[in-house]
Amino acid sequence: MDEMGHVNNAVYLSYYESARIDLFNKCNFTKIPFIMVSAKIDYIKQIQHPSSLVIASRIEKIGKTSFDIKSAIFKDDEKDYSSIATITCVSFDYRNQIKITVPDSIKKLI
Repeated sequence: MDEMGHVNNAVYLSYYESARIDLFNKCNFTKIPFIMVSAKIDYIKQIQHPSSLVIASRIEKIGKTSFDIKSAIFKDDEKDYSSIATITCVSFDYRNQIKITVPDSIKKLI
């Protein structure tokens, strides 16, 4: 929370990360095979603390080695979102330190 009683803009990225983890728990990964390479966040409305939040996420676009996750934060049962984000991830082999093709389990989420 910042001095104005708002949720600080840096916290939004943590909210979106939590939603991303929930989304990928559906894939039953033992290790997450991707790296976040870009985050674009639009702040539409202020979120006061405390607020009840719902974060919706979906895979929006898939390339050969990358994919976009579109997420939105809704507060206090409002139908319009308070923030919207596009998170770009690259599928990655951490052992060999190289990009890899997007796994089928991620493609199935689209």
